[in-house]
Amino acid sequence: MLLILFSSILIIPVLMGWGKIMENISGILFEGISGKILSGILGTSLIWTLISFFYPLNIYVETVSILLGLFFFSKNKLYQEFYQFSKKDFTLFSAATLIIILSGSYYPYILDHFGYYIPTIQWLTEYGLVKGISNVDLTLGQMSVWHIFQAGFSNFSDPFLRINAVLLIVYTIYIIERKNWIHLCFLPVLLLFSQSPSPDLPVIIFSLIILTELIAGNRNTTLLFAFSVFVFAIKPTMIWLPLLVFLSSVFIFKNNFRPLLLGILILLLFFIKNIWTFGFPVFPVAMGDLGVSWKPNPEVLKISSQFAIMKTYDMQYTYEEIQKFSTADYIKNWFSLEGIKSKINILFVLSLVVFSVFAWIKKRKLITMICISLLIKSILILAFSAQYRFFIDVFFVVVFVMFNEYFNKKKSIIIFSVLSLFFISMLSFPALIQKYIPSFRVGSFMTGFEKEQLYKPSTYEYHQFNTFKVGNFKFNVSHNYPYSFDTPLPAVTPFYIFDDVKAGIFPQLLEGNDLKKGFIWKKMTPEEKKEAQKVINNIKNSDK
Repeated sequence: MLLILFSSILIIPVLMGWGKIMENISGILFEGISGKILSGILGTSLIWTLISFFYPLNIYVETVSILLGLFFFSKNKLYQEFYQFSKKDFTLFSAATLIIILSGSYYPYILDHFGYYIPTIQWLTEYGLVKGISNVDLTLGQMSVWHIFQAGFSNFSDPFLRINAVLLIVYTIYIIERKNWIHLCFLPVLLLFSQSPSPDLPVIIFSLIILTELIAGNRNTTLLFAFSVFVFAIKPTMIWLPLLVFLSSVFIFKNNFRPLLLGILILLLFFIKNIWTFGFPVFPVAMGDLGVSWKPNPEVLKISSQFAIMKTYDMQYTYEEIQKFSTADYIKNWFSLEGIKSKINILFVLSLVVFSVFAWIKKRKLITMICISLLIKSILILAFSAQYRFFIDVFFVVVFVMFNEYFNKKKSIIIFSVLSLFFISMLSFPALIQKYIPSFRVGSFMTGFEKEQLYKPSTYEYHQFNTFKVGNFKFNVSHNYPYSFDTPLPAVTPFYIFDDVKAGIFPQLLEGNDLKKGFIWKKMTPEEKKEAQKVINNIKNSDK
């Protein structure tokens, strides 16, 4: 807890300083401490994305960035803005911060933390953005902008990767500054994302903030659209947000297209990043083929697509079984999955129906556009991979828009207190979830409270791996464990080794032994097939 607090005390002023730099260049997103911090997040993320094409986000990049942010924080006396908090506001802020750093100190339990978040950040801090990295591990082709942001602070400012806890503190500042108290009701639920740099947390928070600004009449279309595209760059399933700001700009604010230019440039950077790491403009969709030599093997993409379809049905059906579904079966089986997933799916559809009726009754342009944007996003998600984690943001948006006017400070604080107690208890006594909601699988990876958390956040260490070589690629594989979260780079996930060998291909270095130069896939020679089979046999034997 103490180290998360120290990280926050360092990172927040740095982001305010960078926010001031951004405001001098592009204008003010909105007034206040949180407005500067959000501008700082946008600015540092974009600058670090550009840098990572050429240079790793190592301790030197972090040191220069921090010193520059602190210089502008001090030079412009931005610390004085904290004096505007009343005694009551400061008490609420302190209580919320205590709850946030406590929740952020628990062990990470989201599986993507080990299979995707940490490996991505490792590659970024040691090598930057690597061309064709998806050939090593398809998941790494995402390289979310949020992980670029986390990587920039991961060398010494936030070595435990708790940037999401820092963001929740920033969110609390926004709530107090804006006096929009319904946000307090969301805060306890979001505590579940505070242990890992999950992109789900920032996109939910940023979308709620942008919605609040739009409803409040913020007409700064240039920065609102730019920030909404930034949210899309963090997680492309948030396509509804830039679509909403675009529709608002055209049909409500009657703007021309000039205010959209900054957002379009950010979108272009997002496409270039994805083409560099994945080979296509939007991960994981193999559309917009530019014919680059480092794009993933078609067979590997096919396997990934089939896996996504099975995930839609919570892995309760094989791909062959799903292919035999009629249209009615697709719908019926999705609504009747075993466990909690079916309830979430039903609630999702009901939420959209209720919100559509609400929008029709209200007949307000902005609410109608929110509804249209969410429906378009939902149709796209249902068409590609209807996993609940891709539409969880819809629940927050629907509740916010429908009940925004009905929550005053007193009601919100009561709900915040009760829900905070509930979710902290859930993190502290995970056996209760495991007993009563066994289908909520991530609950089985929660471990409860340890006294060491009072000082530093809990983290896992494994450090067991084997080294192999196939062709010109020498790599490490975690020993008897499915993820490579602390395996030295270059590390390959066993799952993808099986996929590659099944496809008859294997990742190879583009140039010599230089990992930074990138990777391509190549069909294996008979000798390389023997080498790959030895790797497979070793993995299988270690699993016994």
